[in-house]
Amino acid sequence: MSEKKQGSIVKVAGPVVVAEGMMGARMYDVVRVGKLSLIGEIVELHGDLASIQVYEETVGIGPGEPVIDTQEPLSVELGPGLIESIYDGIQRPLESLYKVEGEFMSRGTTLPGLNREKKWHFKPVVENGTKVGPGDIVGEVKETTLLMHKIMVPAGVKGTIQKITEGDYTVVDKIGVVVAEDGGKTELQLMQKWPVRNARNVKRRLGPDKILVTGQRVIDTFFPIAKGGTACVPGPFGTGKTVVQHQLAKWVDADIVVYVGCGERGNEMTDVLTEFPELKDPHSGEPLMKRSILIANTSNMPVAAREASVYTGITIAEYFRDMGLSVALMADSTSRWAEAMREISTRLEEMPAEEGYPAYLSARIASFYERAGRVECEGSPEREGTLSTIGAVSPPGGDLSDSVVQATLHVVKVFWSLQGRLAYQRHFPAIDWLTSYSFYKEYQKGCFEDKERGQDMERLSIEAMGLLEQESELLEIVRLVGAESLSPADRLSLETSRSIREDYLHQNAFHKVDTYTSMDKQYEMLKTILHFHKQALAAIDASVETADIFKLEVREKVVRAKYIPQEDMGQIAQIRDTIDEQMKKLQGSAA
Repeated sequence: MSEKKQGSIVKVAGPVVVAEGMMGARMYDVVRVGKLSLIGEIVELHGDLASIQVYEETVGIGPGEPVIDTQEPLSVELGPGLIESIYDGIQRPLESLYKVEGEFMSRGTTLPGLNREKKWHFKPVVENGTKVGPGDIVGEVKETTLLMHKIMVPAGVKGTIQKITEGDYTVVDKIGVVVAEDGGKTELQLMQKWPVRNARNVKRRLGPDKILVTGQRVIDTFFPIAKGGTACVPGPFGTGKTVVQHQLAKWVDADIVVYVGCGERGNEMTDVLTEFPELKDPHSGEPLMKRSILIANTSNMPVAAREASVYTGITIAEYFRDMGLSVALMADSTSRWAEAMREISTRLEEMPAEEGYPAYLSARIASFYERAGRVECEGSPEREGTLSTIGAVSPPGGDLSDSVVQATLHVVKVFWSLQGRLAYQRHFPAIDWLTSYSFYKEYQKGCFEDKERGQDMERLSIEAMGLLEQESELLEIVRLVGAESLSPADRLSLETSRSIREDYLHQNAFHKVDTYTSMDKQYEMLKTILHFHKQALAAIDASVETADIFKLEVREKVVRAKYIPQEDMGQIAQIRDTIDEQMKKLQGSAA
């Protein structure tokens, strides 16, 4: 690599610094700014002038101070040690920095993303003399009790394994050598680097065809997301966007969870950082952190680092996807990222577009979400990996016509619309069933081993949604002329819709049973509510009064079904038998 280029500062405008003498520098090169060696990235070039977005506070930096071009793009370190880590937006390990710096971190401080001292036991899965190429798995490291970390050949490396040995290594030790056809040698390490703005290579992109089960009934039943799918969660302040993200991070059916706190309030991020290490993984009983990576970038941190945090998170997620794993990325929230983009764009004096956002806002959001997907991974053995991306959006005042929301809706396939009115009624998750949508609904039936049950669930969810839509129409009539004017069947529809809302869609995140519901239990619960509706319609036809139907004792059991543990799920089927008995008794007395 050529000698590092040095320029000098001529202008400082908040997080943007302009340096001269930078001829030969490239876009997105990482630079060291000022006497404090602050980390920055070149975002605009004019002749020998370079505009740099600085990832740290620029107070005290002035003209004439040096700027050194590292001639490398912003990259992340990928290898054993990522799991259970807590990073800032540019992959500085916060726990390690705390040990070195204390509670207040000095500007310009840097530590490698992966621990250079810890040794990992490496076990090769290929022999000497094996021909390898980019993405080929050459060995394994047991990173946590939940994850076998696959060591892959880095991009651009191709040849024959000359020497690879089992043993205990740090991430920078030589574990083997690859000899190319021209005789060139490349040393293999447990670690590799990847520029965050570039999507990692894949052999082929595939269509998502399996549902990512979240255990949240309103999502899995009505608006499911596929493995490799994209979803956005927009909503005004206080509607529970972060709680939804936390629930998904805890319960989602994925091997790895990457949680990016992008510009969120410090107290919310503190909750995440303190709660996650204490949570138990419901699928294994192990601590949840053993399959999680947290990236913390709070709202009081420099704005430029928000953009970096999003790219850092998705690059780490892609790396685990390339091992053939199912990965879920939570970004909370992309609105803060867009606001940071707007501030940097203004400092660069770019022509503003709608609401002051830069003209390339939509392109940036699209390029982020389109890094999700189900893929055939590069290299051998053949394997499939999925990366599902769920982004929270915080539009001002909950206005869904906001530029960031609209740009996001153009590229995602699932829309979970959080409504303030539901949150104020203490209905959580506050996802509005009338305005949300999912384009992955057709794959829902594949969640069940029994095909008939899968098809029946599809029918039940359509029937339930029909009742909820009918309820919104009937409530208009009730407001105009009163409930007495409704027919008995319509009054029953209103009551069943209320049961669907309160007994099925409402879910208590803090109840040990209700916090997660398997697909089989969701089927049993919904089937029971709609079975009551069907039997009640038959009773109305037999001249039974709706008031008598609503007073039945079995209704309390329907309400309490959500609290029945998974292992006692047979009790829900027994509730349907009780419904049949009590309805027959009613009809007998009416006759």
